[in-house]
Amino acid sequence: MVSDTRLTVVDTLALVGVEPRPVRVECAVSGGLPGLRLVGLPDAAVREAGERVRAALQRSGFRWPSQRIVVNLAPADLPKGGAGFDLPLALGILAASGQLDPDRFDGLVVHGEVGLDGSLRGVPGALAVAVGARRLGVRRLLVPRPGAEVTATVDGLDVWAADDLAEAAALVGGTRPARPLPSGATPPAPDPSVHGDLGDVRGQPVARRAVEVAAAGGHHLLLVGPPGCGKSMLARRLVTVLPDLDHAAQLEVASVHGIAGGPRAVPSPRPPVRAPQSGITAAALVGGAGGAARPGELSLAHHGVLVLDELLETPRAVLDALRQPLEDGRVTIDRARVRVTLPARVQLVATTNPCPCGLLGHPRRTCTCRPDRLATYRARLSGPLMDRIDVHVLLRPVSRARLTGPPDGEASDRVASRVRAARERACARQGPVLNRDVARAAVDATTTAAARRLLAEGLEALGASARAHDRCLRVARTVADLADADVVTGDHVAEALALRLTGLPA
Repeated sequence: MVSDTRLTVVDTLALVGVEPRPVRVECAVSGGLPGLRLVGLPDAAVREAGERVRAALQRSGFRWPSQRIVVNLAPADLPKGGAGFDLPLALGILAASGQLDPDRFDGLVVHGEVGLDGSLRGVPGALAVAVGARRLGVRRLLVPRPGAEVTATVDGLDVWAADDLAEAAALVGGTRPARPLPSGATPPAPDPSVHGDLGDVRGQPVARRAVEVAAAGGHHLLLVGPPGCGKSMLARRLVTVLPDLDHAAQLEVASVHGIAGGPRAVPSPRPPVRAPQSGITAAALVGGAGGAARPGELSLAHHGVLVLDELLETPRAVLDALRQPLEDGRVTIDRARVRVTLPARVQLVATTNPCPCGLLGHPRRTCTCRPDRLATYRARLSGPLMDRIDVHVLLRPVSRARLTGPPDGEASDRVASRVRAARERACARQGPVLNRDVARAAVDATTTAAARRLLAEGLEALGASARAHDRCLRVARTVADLADADVVTGDHVAEALALRLTGLPA
């Protein structure tokens, strides 16, 4: 017996976190009672696609098959979510019912949402889908026109855009000439007034130097001081001295923000900055808020800066959630059927008062905090997390004369030029790896024996851990790069120790 079943396969992609996974939409039309059955772990949005697609096909002048339709989303054990399966489902049904040539889908990935009137709508994560398609070696991508210009920023991929279902079918069927979108999208122009300028900060020469060192090596930074001494100003201006992102990093950042529905869904050369409130939850910080594997603030700051103002006002459980991501550069979210890994290679810049009242160590005012309250306040910052912060700086109040006098610090563009030169030196030596993440053996090879002894003696006096030793050594490597030095000497180690030993006052 010859089967009368007609089968068509349309390729698309599912997003697991920010990672695109290939999915085959297998559509079979055969004899039997009319109806549509979707299998392959679809979520509610995918299961509802059948009703949307049926109405869209009929409104667009196509025929809905009066036969049994079975659609399998393979691999069957991968959960499928979102409205991006609408368009491949609609085109697959058209091909399986003889209204489109099934051979026209070779080398094509289809992704997008279909409205009841046949119009096409973009979905979150279109850029991540385009990046995944290129990684799989796909030649062509068909997406809705809204937002399609963002996907065209991916090199080596022909992007077709359609306004409605009829146009999409015509492009696939060849009855309308396919003209790929021009490559590239115009990134939003950076607004220099958003983060200010490092020259706005009066006084605090040590803290400004710490910002420069942290920026040059990508080191995590903790600024401690009483209210009004400039901690928040410095933290938010660190990004103004960072170099631009390369194209690959721009795509990664825009992909994460596109999935989360953020405003940076278009690739931009400037590193992202995230500054959540101190009352943020662990799920909102790490990801997975609302039960979904959505990027949190850590991932939204990927390749950029995460500013945590008033660090010790944040619950300890939330702060401890930072420990592993700061070490590994990624976060892992476990759900019932899937484990999602999200990128989180961030530079942490944190500020805090030295005590609840903020006056501990103030030269002219007296702290009123009881010892037990001070102990509770500081207990929120665990030793392991403190170990992972490379640079600790204690700020003092700035005199009124300095506050009202002329600017006494360098502007961001001058500092940025030194930071850029230091990073270029490091890249020439060790490849595209920040000093914060470079292997210890690579730093040891460029450090004098006297400098290593000085570092060991300085940290041994404090009872510091092996992790603190390695991080301080990497800071010394950055100091040497800023000084245009090939070898780390005792002077570089001494500055690194000075930037490490000043922290929460006793």
